[in-house]
Amino acid sequence: MIHFLQPIWLLALIPVAALGGLYLWRQLHRRSYAMRFSNLELLRSIAPKGIGLRRHASAIALLACLGALSVGLAKPAVEQSVPLERATIVLAIDVSLSMQADDVAPTRIEAAQLAAKSFVGELPASYNLGLVSFAKSASVLVSPTKDRAEVMAAIDGLQLDEATATGEAVFTALDALDTVPKDGAQGPPPARILLLSDGYRTYGRTVEEAAAAALEAQVPVSTIAFGTDEGMVEIGGMPQRVPVDRVALADLAETTGGYYAEAASVSELKKVYEDMGSSIGHRTEPRDLTYLAMAAALLCGLLAGGFSLLWGSRLP
Repeated sequence: MIHFLQPIWLLALIPVAALGGLYLWRQLHRRSYAMRFSNLELLRSIAPKGIGLRRHASAIALLACLGALSVGLAKPAVEQSVPLERATIVLAIDVSLSMQADDVAPTRIEAAQLAAKSFVGELPASYNLGLVSFAKSASVLVSPTKDRAEVMAAIDGLQLDEATATGEAVFTALDALDTVPKDGAQGPPPARILLLSDGYRTYGRTVEEAAAAALEAQVPVSTIAFGTDEGMVEIGGMPQRVPVDRVALADLAETTGGYYAEAASVSELKKVYEDMGSSIGHRTEPRDLTYLAMAAALLCGLLAGGFSLLWGSRLP
């Protein structure tokens, strides 16, 4: 069923209708004047022959052109069902202070940002992508979306903070996955979590609890470790060693059926989603029909000009 995206513009039909009414009144007034002409035989002799109703054709076409333009301004549309891929990946990035260590050039956090952006650039455009950052707590920076520019901008804007809540990152990512609309599809969407971190949890729920939750939700968590055992940072004016907890990150990936790596290339990152599968939902979206109204207006305008030239030797 046709509806209008800008229905206020339908008010433009009022002056078009008024113009049509004025034309009709003028024709009736002209007929009344003609009937008062005293010599009907003389009237018939001077009146053009063979014109008849054709003299109204250009006026009718012009009014139709104006009407179609008015309808076009109101943006007619129909609802259509659009297939929508529901497969989703949530990217979780560690922004704890230990990520400022420079044992990975230029720093752990910058290396993680570069890897994350490479991953975003390679991810199929049809997939949803969300972004979670975590330090003492975890927060959703970008809910699952197909807007890659929004995710890229959020990655560039990451800020470091105290503590590392690795378990909370997984729980928050699982919550973000719950926001993906069903769009008429059955069950949860195919999903993966990709966690970039240097390891040791210092706050929040344990990694084991998070792994159990992800396993129950059937969402594999792939983990990428950044850093070496020689990593050092200065916190509160004191140098501190910040080795990588490879065991915890590897166990999280293994328990949930994910993939673990220490120095992930773009080709390795593709392993995170290459076996995801697909889930197609359908979303109802308006299909703009303005172009049809504009085409009708153009056709009617051309007819108005053609009829006027054909039978009146002038444009209306």
